Amino acid sequence: METIKLDISKSGVRLTEEMEARACEANALLYSRKGAGSDFLGWVGLPGSIPGEEIDRILTTARRLREQAEAVICIGIGGSYLGARAITEALGDPFACLRSDKRQTQLLFAGQNLSEDYLGALMEAVADRTLAAIVISKSGTTTEPAVAFRIVKEEIERRYGKKGAAERIVAVTDKSRGVLRTLAANEGYTTFVIPDDVGGRYSVLTPVGLLPLAVAGVDIRELLAGAREMERATSERTPFPENPSAVYAAVRNALYASGKKIEILGSYEPRLHYFAEWWKQLYGESEGKQGRGIFPASVTLTADLHSMGQYIQEGERTLFETIVSVASPDRELRIGADEENLDGLNYLAGKRLSEVNRMAELGVQLAHADGGVPNLRIEIPRVDARSLGALVYFFEKACGISGYLLGVNPFDQPGVEAYKKNMFALLDKPGYEEESRAIRERIG
Repeated sequence: METIKLDISKSGVRLTEEMEARACEANALLYSRKGAGSDFLGWVGLPGSIPGEEIDRILTTARRLREQAEAVICIGIGGSYLGARAITEALGDPFACLRSDKRQTQLLFAGQNLSEDYLGALMEAVADRTLAAIVISKSGTTTEPAVAFRIVKEEIERRYGKKGAAERIVAVTDKSRGVLRTLAANEGYTTFVIPDDVGGRYSVLTPVGLLPLAVAGVDIRELLAGAREMERATSERTPFPENPSAVYAAVRNALYASGKKIEILGSYEPRLHYFAEWWKQLYGESEGKQGRGIFPASVTLTADLHSMGQYIQEGERTLFETIVSVASPDRELRIGADEENLDGLNYLAGKRLSEVNRMAELGVQLAHADGGVPNLRIEIPRVDARSLGALVYFFEKACGISGYLLGVNPFDQPGVEAYKKNMFALLDKPGYEEESRAIRERIG
């Protein structure tokens, strides 16, 4: 396999023996399970340990859902949603609706927000489509997906009855506890288990991500093959200079220590927009705690050069860039010559658009580096399932190492509960009466 290539030559960081030792020690903690959050390290060996029969059952269920429904609504939020959305968007055809009148199964997403307009428009859009759903939640009580599931479930039951709905709803949840597990048992839903030792933002390579991706037509065997190759390439036995995850983690922490507080993940391939959204949750939720952590941001290039480019080039020097570069496009499109050349583009005649895109990437990298923005570059061979599987595991492993280097627990998220208490109090949820009175006094 053509592996992921990491280039740190324009980062301004010189690797030292101390950095190597600390990164290797952090990587080893992921295997010894002696670090913080050790109960949530099941993802480390996950790609190479998923049973073949589990993959077969996922594929069988996905095939059934595709046969039953023209629209499959995947309900989840955060780690229960972003991974599948990222890979689906990267591998999907953004213009599929224009290619044929024939209806094909569409994977749609709900439960990631509380927008009445979003969910209302979604339900209107599937009004004349046969329908099924995948609901993903360990507890079944997280507000956003629980609300969406109640509405979607009601519609499916209205159309197909209780028995028919049981054949069209699949639950991905805890193996033994929680409201969704109880409901699935009572209603007879097909279920898949979210492993106890895998947190949501590290769960792309579990049924949380694999089932909706299989419904969307993604080759999940290839996805896992890429992840397994990266699992081997970043093992604790891999020498530090050859371990891209360890090097990436070490460099970004060195930049943070030097005052670079913001990391911008960018790509010149718009299909990777949602991959950056997944990355932001992975790093933001893993490192942003105890008053520390690199703030993860993202741009889609070259489009954002015409909006954020000015700030990146000349704004406050507290940021660095990581660019995910794609070596080979799927299509070939050349720029033609024009006799009048009014647009002045004849100097590009005969060139592939990908060549122009690559020169823009390299030109921007040099300009930003010269402007005091350290640059890291991650190259993948192409946007396909195997490369994305490798990229997922690369970032997951680097995040675990980076969190330990930072001195935080990269597998908890205590801060996400603060807003929920206020929201529940404002909505008069039973059990929050005292908090409700207090918060209403605060807001007048």
